Amino acid sequence: MNKKQTALITLTSVVTFLTLATPAFAASGDVAKIETFIKSVIQILVTLAGLIAAGFFVWGGVGYITSSGNPESLDRSKKTIFYSAIGLVIVLGSFLLTNIISDLASGAFGATQ
Repeated sequence: MNKKQTALITLTSVVTFLTLATPAFAASGDVAKIETFIKSVIQILVTLAGLIAAGFFVWGGVGYITSSGNPESLDRSKKTIFYSAIGLVIVLGSFLLTNIISDLASGAFGATQ
């Protein structure tokens, strides 16, 4: 047997196996439970990130108010507020994106909520 015949037999076997294989479907109740769990975890993480960002906003605001004209302290406080705002936007954007993907996947795969 040459390499072409071996490759052809192997390809035919794989295609036959995949064609005749019985599909295994997940129970829709289990998928809904997993989806609900993942959504709950994401909501908790977004809430924690929001609280942390709020804390950094307060930290930067207090530093800004108490800088007493010190340019280094003022610049550090501005950066703290700016970076906490960027972090909050990223977290909220990722939350929105996961909700959109979840809704699209639910519609595509027919998972019930």
